[in-house]
Amino acid sequence: MDILRLILAIFLPPLGVFLQVGLKPQFWLNVLLTLLGYVPGIIHAVWIILKR
Repeated sequence: MDILRLILAIFLPPLGVFLQVGLKPQFWLNVLLTLLGYVPGIIHAVWIILKR
């Protein structure tokens, strides 16, 4: 399942984070980072997925 989340994190970073943590503050931070710049959103999403 982590492989699927990582693939989703590359294409839609908030979706990958949502599948990992739900609607917690990490998700909203990722939405903000993705809106500010796509690459920071990807980095944060991959970090959240690999951390757990």
